[in-house]
Amino acid sequence: VQLQACGGGLVQAGGSLRLSCAASGRTFSNYVMGWFRQAPNKERDFVALISTTGVTTYYSDSVKGRFAISRDNAKNTVYLQMNSLRPEDTAVYYCAARPLFTSQNQYDYNNWGQGTQVTVSS
Repeated sequence: VQLQACGGGLVQAGGSLRLSCAASGRTFSNYVMGWFRQAPNKERDFVALISTTGVTTYYSDSVKGRFAISRDNAKNTVYLQMNSLRPEDTAVYYCAARPLFTSQNQYDYNNWGQGTQVTVSS
């Protein structure tokens, strides 16, 4: 499955952004979708994931209560709504896909989008 992420940008602390990730090439509804992020000079970290049906979601502790992941299987798209943004949320955000089973481990994902930059100013 091919992934194309968009929606990043520059926002002030406390603001909101919504990232989108469009998928093509395979049956989208067969894939667990995840969002990961990588800040400068840091490892890529898990942010959120959503199960194939959208019933199950997981979040990292750092974004829980502020970010919301959702998907529209009819549109082959996954979203990440980011509210109450903080400067420490600044990173390149990547969407990723893996078949069927949830995982917070980036190495379990074999399909990645190109990344979209999110910058939060203080």
